[in-house]
Amino acid sequence: MTKKSTIVIFTDLDGSLLHRDTFTFDPIKNYIKSLINDGIIIIPNSSKTEKEIEKFNEELGVKLPYISENGSSIQGLNIINANFPDKIVLSREKEELIKIFKDKVPEQLKNKCVQISEISKKEQEKIFGQKDDNLKNALNRKYTSPFLFKGDKNEQNKLSKILSSNSLTLQEGGRVINLCDDINKVKSMNKVMKILKKTEDKIKSIAVGDNYNDLDMLRNSDVPCLVFNDNFKLDQININNLIFSNMPSPEGWADVIKKALAKLDYNV
Repeated sequence: MTKKSTIVIFTDLDGSLLHRDTFTFDPIKNYIKSLINDGIIIIPNSSKTEKEIEKFNEELGVKLPYISENGSSIQGLNIINANFPDKIVLSREKEELIKIFKDKVPEQLKNKCVQISEISKKEQEKIFGQKDDNLKNALNRKYTSPFLFKGDKNEQNKLSKILSSNSLTLQEGGRVINLCDDINKVKSMNKVMKILKKTEDKIKSIAVGDNYNDLDMLRNSDVPCLVFNDNFKLDQININNLIFSNMPSPEGWADVIKKALAKLDYNV
């Protein structure tokens, strides 16, 4: 592949690019900027809210397009091309999803769901590992509703089937489960790729994740990359040509990206 081809990196943030506990990425900040300066498009594709990703952009010092709340909203594609839309919303608003949840889910299963909005601030801080404005940004959700599930796997599967029959989904991350519209990271990624292909003849996609809700995104990319997560067993992940790092984030992110670019014969 020649360097004239466009490289797009779709990346999860928590545990993939950001440190799992401190949410920092200082050791790789200059590397990320070097990729951007070389013309590589980086698009965070995260369960994080708009406010959280905007803060990430501020800390990076570069305004990146991004996908928030597990594929619910795509923003900033006009940064790539002025003719592209500034915002695309793929989800219904959170309040509509919660109403369906309350109307359609049996009481027995609803009682197994602990809504994050209904627990104490101290408990919220413990779950998200955030405080003050950072916690406020994490809870400022427009399209998804996070909760903890206290039932067993069979009950969770039953809940998932009920929601699916009502065009809703469960997206399981590292800290909480999110009630979502019938949308996910891969659907939004494919939407972005379709838009980019209107102006780009040759595009190669790299996807980076660390958790179960990232796997479909990885499977649908040209170069799937997994950053170390001790909850995963590689022999249980069926993804062809998977690039894996034994290092945790943020260094693990740089590690898989370097391997992915080498695989594409792309030298930065």
